[in-house]
Amino acid sequence: MHLGIEVVGRSEVGRVRLSNEDSYGFDLRHGVFVVCDGMGGHAAGEVASKIAVDTVLSYFRDKEPLAADATLIDAPLGAQMLSDAVNKANENILEYAHGHSNASGMGTTLVAARFDDAKFTIAHVGDSRIYLMRNGTLLQLTEDHSLVMEQVRRGIMTLEEARHSTAQHIITRALGTEDNSPPDLAEFPAENGDILMLTTDGVLRHLEDNQIHDVLSDTLSLKIACDRLIELALDAGGEDNATCILIRVKREETTPGLSSAN
Repeated sequence: MHLGIEVVGRSEVGRVRLSNEDSYGFDLRHGVFVVCDGMGGHAAGEVASKIAVDTVLSYFRDKEPLAADATLIDAPLGAQMLSDAVNKANENILEYAHGHSNASGMGTTLVAARFDDAKFTIAHVGDSRIYLMRNGTLLQLTEDHSLVMEQVRRGIMTLEEARHSTAQHIITRALGTEDNSPPDLAEFPAENGDILMLTTDGVLRHLEDNQIHDVLSDTLSLKIACDRLIELALDAGGEDNATCILIRVKREETTPGLSSAN
């Protein structure tokens, strides 16, 4: 069975911001996809998010060896590799900040996915999210590392209160802010027709889950769907940068007995 992947991505500065601190990138050959939302003054957020994207993609292109990580000794190999790539991104951001005085306080959120052998592994740090559209059902695969969502999980605040809270922007984990900022990891089987959505909060703060569901289920074109999600966020205010990657899985049966030898 062959795993085929279709992908589109788009990033917009929005209606208010003067610069775009989001970054995204992907490598179809290695099945790696990354979206980051940077933070920090003097364009440091833009630098942090780009470092993170470039580091994760380079990790798999360069086939770097796994770092020893006793906490992941029993984890699947895909999770170990993606974790190691994200940890290297954190190290590279910290190294850059230490060498550039105007980059103090730089950091970035990250969501990443890697497809391999009919399954996919995801990693996330911060409040960017990954959604899965499968068989008509929209599933949120990540849980925000944010102050309001921590309060929701503890029963202190409702989801509706969190959506309208003035503390929405406060995140509790990000790359580049601590020496150790490990990602949350998960692995899933890939199914025919799956659509994976990696996106920043500049899209999410303006869209309800039912809107995302309707957009992803109403079109056969990933580009149209991606453009629609971004445009909805911009039309609703566009206060922040808005970035989205959509990935569709197509598993094709291979017919045995068709190989030939000379």
